[in-house]
Amino acid sequence: MGRWEPGARERLERAALELYIELGFERTTVAEIAHRAGLTERTFFRHFADKREVLFSGQAELLETVVNTIAGAPEATAPIDAATDAIRTASARFEERRELSGQRRTVIAANAALRERELLKLASLAAATADALRRRGVTEPTASLAAEAAVAVFKVAFERWLGEPGGRTLSDLIRDSLDHLKSATAG
Repeated sequence: MGRWEPGARERLERAALELYIELGFERTTVAEIAHRAGLTERTFFRHFADKREVLFSGQAELLETVVNTIAGAPEATAPIDAATDAIRTASARFEERRELSGQRRTVIAANAALRERELLKLASLAAATADALRRRGVTEPTASLAAEAAVAVFKVAFERWLGEPGGRTLSDLIRDSLDHLKSATAG
């Protein structure tokens, strides 16, 4: 592939994940990623600030989708349902990226610093979700509890989704995991 062909970002992402799995995250360089993708390092840096961002890009869009979905939820929606529906809506972007999501999980699991970064990303998701719920008038501690529970539901569903290749959609598993949570907490 030539360096001016479309899809540079996707090519860089695929090349990076392949190399992270083959060589390890720490031993992979930006130059190697760019070379594998048939692109220049300069092109890499047009798309990603550093090699970690290949794994963590898209956070701003994810948070924006969650916040906007919560803001647009019907007024009578329960906080846990608003939060979980928002995360389910935002997670639709993962459906077409199942294989890459699995590779990403493998790379992150093998590196303590990346696992820490993933936890920070999930904490940011919970914080943005709680803030959006508070803007809807949900008081504390309900807003924080609903947000944290929604993120937990997402984490469990995501692992189930990656563990069931070709099975149900991530959205279905989020809904199912929420049902399990509600059953577990019912009187």
